[in-house]
Amino acid sequence: MDSCVAAAVAAQDHDLGFLHVNYGQRTERRELRAFEEIADFYGVSRRLVVDARCLSAVGGSSLTDASMPVPEADVDRWEVPTTYVPFRNAHLLCIGVSWAEALGARKVYVGVEVESGYPDCSAGFIEAFNRAVTAGTRPGSGIEVVAPLVAMKKAGVVRLGMALGAPLHLTWSCYRSEGLACGRCDSCALRLRGFRLAGVKDLIAYARPD
Repeated sequence: MDSCVAAAVAAQDHDLGFLHVNYGQRTERRELRAFEEIADFYGVSRRLVVDARCLSAVGGSSLTDASMPVPEADVDRWEVPTTYVPFRNAHLLCIGVSWAEALGARKVYVGVEVESGYPDCSAGFIEAFNRAVTAGTRPGSGIEVVAPLVAMKKAGVVRLGMALGAPLHLTWSCYRSEGLACGRCDSCALRLRGFRLAGVKDLIAYARPD
């Protein structure tokens, strides 16, 4: 959902190219389907799907290691959850910046936001990564990673998505299931709370919508 809303923000000022990364996550096929449907919605022909299943081989996350259970939702926890994939967003952004440089693009939009609790979703991480981009790309490339949602919580993301006409009904957030969303993992719970606080009905189906 966050990536979809970030795309809606980008679509206001830019021609779009969509990047999707398969990294061995439990809901890999369902996320890819969402990517294709959202790209169709925006009429995006420039699409790149990348295999980064090396992140699954690295392990350390219940999203990529079937021997680790995805925990029950606890939206008030302070520690980094086991669903954190070690340094994942650095890998995703490296691919995005590489593609941007090859295309001659100047902006790489990413849908990270503070409520996830992941260290690579923070404003500080984005700032540090942009310094690396400046140092590590051709002089004059002017590439910048843009994180328009980074200071928001889910309710704000939902409100912004609705205001921009983003196809939230095509998005997928569940960490566990590729059929009905479980409604019990952190991602489902944060999404459901965000829709509730925004006063908007979530149109995807849940096994446990409570």
